[in-house]
Amino acid sequence: MSRTHSHYSSLRFWAVLLWTIALSAACWAADSEKVVYSFTGGNDGGQPAAQLVFDSLGNMYGTTVVGGLYGCGMVFQLSPSEDKWEETVLYSFDCYGTGKNPYGGVTLDGAGNLYGTTVAGGSGGDCSGDGCGVVYELTKSGDTWNETVLYNFTGGDDGFGPGGAVVFDKAGNLYGTTPDGGAYAQGVVYQLSPNQQQWKQTVIHAFTGGDDGAVGSLGPLLLDAAGGLSGVTELGGKYGAGVAFRLSLAGNTWNFTTLYAFQGLPDAGYPYGGLIADSRGRLFGTTYFGGTSGLGSVFEIGAGPTARMPWQESVLCSFQGDTDASFPTSTLVFDSAGSLYGTSSTGGNPSCDCGTIFKLTPHSGGWDESVLHSFGGNGDGYSPTYGLTPDGRGNYFGVTPVGGIYGQGVVFQITP
Repeated sequence: MSRTHSHYSSLRFWAVLLWTIALSAACWAADSEKVVYSFTGGNDGGQPAAQLVFDSLGNMYGTTVVGGLYGCGMVFQLSPSEDKWEETVLYSFDCYGTGKNPYGGVTLDGAGNLYGTTVAGGSGGDCSGDGCGVVYELTKSGDTWNETVLYNFTGGDDGFGPGGAVVFDKAGNLYGTTPDGGAYAQGVVYQLSPNQQQWKQTVIHAFTGGDDGAVGSLGPLLLDAAGGLSGVTELGGKYGAGVAFRLSLAGNTWNFTTLYAFQGLPDAGYPYGGLIADSRGRLFGTTYFGGTSGLGSVFEIGAGPTARMPWQESVLCSFQGDTDASFPTSTLVFDSAGSLYGTSSTGGNPSCDCGTIFKLTPHSGGWDESVLHSFGGNGDGYSPTYGLTPDGRGNYFGVTPVGGIYGQGVVFQITP
């Protein structure tokens, strides 16, 4: 990948991936995990970096950073067919005006259209020589998927290098974050609003790098029933270890609130994935560093004891490395019993350190963590980064951006 922005070449997971690909592949594999597709790095794509989504027919969709017709990434569909999954390339990015290197996956609207971002390409500006990124829409006409670029980032106050999925509100507005650009060069939260045949981009918050945090995360924003947006930043905040925040709309003004400033070891620190909420409004997420061992954590943010302290954070799990998980970047998911599932980019069998699938089970005294699968064996991939997606039938699906038969990543399934 030619992207040179520091947030995608150092802070984010690529350094970890390049390191782990050189390690031994001696990890054990659980019987309940299986590979449903191995990417070749050619026209079918390579290095998937996305949280998968399902449509009502059971097809799943995602993105790969490279590969496709022009080598700059593509959008794919996997459809169930008897006892296997068949891949269809829906759209290949041309490296230039249509975008380059899509991260984060796609979002489906009610009509079956797909929306997403690319970290580079587009016609809005130079940004290290390969474009500042786009927000795109894919619509189907017959058997062909056509792309419309909804917005070209310019690299100025509007931000650049968007690398995560977008979310919709009830009015049809799109929201996302960028890790770079903005008035303070620390990234932004943006809104795209449909206006006849045009889309208008508005920066609803520009991160300063101070108490409000810095660098939009890998995970999508969380839209609540009141129309508010919650998320995390990788850096910044009072202790420099990132923050959890909420944006609420009052009239035409978005108000920013820092819910919690992460402190780092032994507290949680440096969150890369998005937030999820339970039925009581409590927020849950992962951090790449922090926890008692500095190897990452799972945290909860809930109602605090007083009006002066309205939010309170607790660390539910501190990862230990070795056979345990370590360095998670994923957004979590709940099952129907209230257990949490996620992936870690490293950990598992110490001779491999290829990443894990983990589960946190609640009980009266706290949460019990267990590793469901350690990656690196039987061509099942290395270093899952974007977490899991349930299919509604008790199965969970995810991707690894490296490993597999061809070394270009896989789509996997696990049935806990």
